[in-house]
Amino acid sequence: MNPIDRAARTARAGQETAEASAQVIARRLAVLGEALADPLNADHAELGRMGTEKVEAFTASAGAVAAGALDLADQGRRIADREGLEASAHMTRLAGADSLAGAAALQAAWGMGVWSRAMADGWGLGEAMLKLQAEALSPIHAAAVANAERLKR
Repeated sequence: MNPIDRAARTARAGQETAEASAQVIARRLAVLGEALADPLNADHAELGRMGTEKVEAFTASAGAVAAGALDLADQGRRIADREGLEASAHMTRLAGADSLAGAAALQAAWGMGVWSRAMADGWGLGEAMLKLQAEALSPIHAAAVANAERLKR
């Protein structure tokens, strides 16, 4: 999926999560009020779900964040390793330059390469972060939307 579509889809999911959460909170406040007024006839199943489902959704979200953070760290490590090798190879080429003009041309070429790779790496990291954002929101979104739908009945 391209980054623009992923960002738009995640923004929509965020909005749906907020709307569904508002509906769930409103209904559950009513359930809590009813439980205080008549504890014996309270909706104990719903009262029990209020905590456990949050733990489940946020645990899944945290797992996605942890996995995504490890992937981002690994991507950063690969970039750093590559750039270290590039810099070392460049210094070897630069040491062999036969003139000041040749050294300047090598520097210019290396600089353009660094810039090009940095741009590509930046886009790649941005895409990885958008993916991570979507994966972190997904279990929370699913729980909120499912609860809102269930509590409508």
